[in-house]
Formats: sequence, C-alpha cells, structure tokens
Amino acid sequence: MSRKVALVTGAGKRRVGNAVARALAARGYSIALHYHTSAAEAEETAAELRNTGTDVEVYAADMANEGAVAGLFACVIERFLRLDALVTAAAVWEPCPLEETMAADVLRQFKINTLGTFLCCKHAGHIMVGQPEGGAIVTIGDWSCRRPGKDYAAYYISKGALPTMTRMLAVELARRNPLVRANCILPGPVMVPEEASQPDVAGAVASTLLKRPGSPRNVADAAVFLIENDYITGACLPVDGGRTIA
Repeated sequence: MSRKVALVTGAGKRRVGNAVARALAARGYSIALHYHTSAAEAEETAAELRNTGTDVEVYAADMANEGAVAGLFACVIERFLRLDALVTAAAVWEPCPLEETMAADVLRQFKINTLGTFLCCKHAGHIMVGQPEGGAIVTIGDWSCRRPGKDYAAYYISKGALPTMTRMLAVELARRNPLVRANCILPGPVMVPEEASQPDVAGAVASTLLKRPGSPRNVADAAVFLIENDYITGACLPVDGGRTIA
C-alpha cells in the first residue's frame, strides 16, 4: 500500500488520458484506467503497463451516468483502498453548425464533459478529504474556450465550465482538508480532431508562438507537475504553445 494510486478517466484510446496514465505509471503510481467504449485499447495499455511492473486495473463507465460514476469509484476504492490523484480526461468533441445544434446536442456534451467531470471530482474529493495525505485533482479543459471557433458550440459550453468548477473545488476541498488540491489544464493543439482539415491544422499550428503542434505527452507532463507540486491549487495552466496570447 506504499504506492500512490491515480485514476485517469478517458484513458483507453491513445489520446491525452492514455498519455497521462503512462506518465503517472512511470512515476510509480498504481493506475486505475477508465474507458467507456475503447475496451480493446484499454486492455492493451494495461497489459503494457503490467509488463513494466505497474499495478493497473481497467474499469468501464459511462461518464453521463451518475450511477456508473459512483460504481467506478466504489470499485477503485475496493481494489486499491485509496486514491491520491484524479485526472479527468474523458470527453467528447463533436462538431455541429450552430444552426443545427439542438438541445439534445448541448445536453449530451454537458452530461459527459461537465457533469461527468463534476461527479468524478466530487467522489474523488470526498475520498481525498478523508485521507491524511489528501490528494490532487486535475481537470482537463480547453484553451479555445477563451477564443472559440465555429461549429463546436455544445463543446465550448461544456468545457468552458471547467475552470470555474476547478476553482470552486479548490476552495471547497481545501476548507475540508488543506492537503487536497484541484487544478485545471487548458490544452492547445496537442491532438487534432480526426475530422479537422489540413488548412485548419496548419492554421492552428501557425497561430501558436512556438509554431509547432504539441502532443498528449505535453499535457501528461503538466498533469504530473500539478499533481506533485503541493503548493499549487486553483490554477488553470495553458499548455498551448502560447496560442492563448499569440
């Protein structure tokens, strides 16, 4: 039980969550690896991590289902008995022109990206508050909520709530246990949506100060930093190559 335990949501496919899980495993954490539909990819990652000596368990849950989220945390605690870090990388981003965006579209992305994140943080926070060592929560937002583009109205609404949510969690949880922290990462072009056109990709890269795309590993490194630096809470860290200010 000397190993710290991290739960990473949305870690099945080789995207941001998967990179975070691998980075934390490399730091010696036991890993609770969550997925929704990417069972094969999640099991493949778990097998690779086990081969490196990591204690890892795979869990499936629908972030839009309150009962499923509660069940996820119950299983994690039953298996590992503690939770030291939570990284909420589970999300959907589905393009849709504003004129065609319906209430159902907004609600779907809100339930997964916003409500699902909140429920995970609430359960994790409850666990961490009761631990003498506290714990660290890292939410994954999006830099572009400050400078939205077109055709992602529902996504921007859902992700735009996360910085405020994270600051609220930092306040609420620290007042219950000052060793519990919450921070948010705001990634830039570290993983381009599959449906993005080449001109869109080129434009995103050109609009950064560093003139190059990032990678999920850049976000993973930031997550490790925020988890392990015990004097940062309530922060929203852009990992965007300077695109926010370019």
